[in-house]
Amino acid sequence: MNRRQFVKNSGLVAAAAALGLPDFSTKKIGDFGIQLYTLRDIIGKDPKGVLKQLSNFGYKQIESYSGPQGIFWGMSHTEFKSYLDSVGIKIVSSHYDWKKDTEKLAPQAAEIGMKYLICPYLGKQKSMDDYKRTADEFNKAGEICKKNGIRFAYHNHGYSFEAVDGVYPQDLMMNGTDPALVDFEMDIYWVATVGQDPEAWLKKYPNRWKLVHVKDRGKNFPAGQADASVDLGTGTLDFSKILKTAKKSGVGNFIVEQERYDNTTSIKCAESNAAYMKKLSI
Repeated sequence: MNRRQFVKNSGLVAAAAALGLPDFSTKKIGDFGIQLYTLRDIIGKDPKGVLKQLSNFGYKQIESYSGPQGIFWGMSHTEFKSYLDSVGIKIVSSHYDWKKDTEKLAPQAAEIGMKYLICPYLGKQKSMDDYKRTADEFNKAGEICKKNGIRFAYHNHGYSFEAVDGVYPQDLMMNGTDPALVDFEMDIYWVATVGQDPEAWLKKYPNRWKLVHVKDRGKNFPAGQADASVDLGTGTLDFSKILKTAKKSGVGNFIVEQERYDNTTSIKCAESNAAYMKKLSI
């Protein structure tokens, strides 16, 4: 597109916005995934059956986690990939025990085409020095992953977005890790839960956030309540806006997650969330 055409198109978008017309520059989100922890009550009983249902709902990607049967749910890594191939799903990433299993899982993950191994939880640390030490440990895990052809990432909770003596642990970890070795997965829900702006953090560190958890926060819960996860589109978060910023900031994987099921089931939530994602434009 030449400069004249760009200016013309930009003017049309601005004029449409001023008139309250739809933004026709938006596009469907494309392939999206689900964190299997959403199905934690049933995934271990029938992994293949649950994965088949997720495929039928429209999920093209999964993010696994270290359940009782491991991240490959009782199968070898190659058996797991073979089954996923048969139902049209790709395993993009997994949460795992990053302090114990990096050496073991990194080559297996790489062999089946995974992109990320992710630290799912750190916990609130006793001091900022502890966060600094953790950043160093993340770099070491990142080195192992990089040598095997995959990436290491950290998934946040709310504690890292709560300032300690005016400093956010999330800033410290992002600035203390090597971008060549460590990526980040933003759990949008947790950022919002502690009163922070997900879009501001996405813009603050462009190209460091590579994945996001798409998890909505309910309307009728007290501010700061941790357990307030609801079906996508029924809560307070404007995902059309947030995920558009995420994509512009370098996010490539959009992973649905839900942790609370009021008067329904985890599989019904997964189905409802897939329907929402298929309609979503960003």
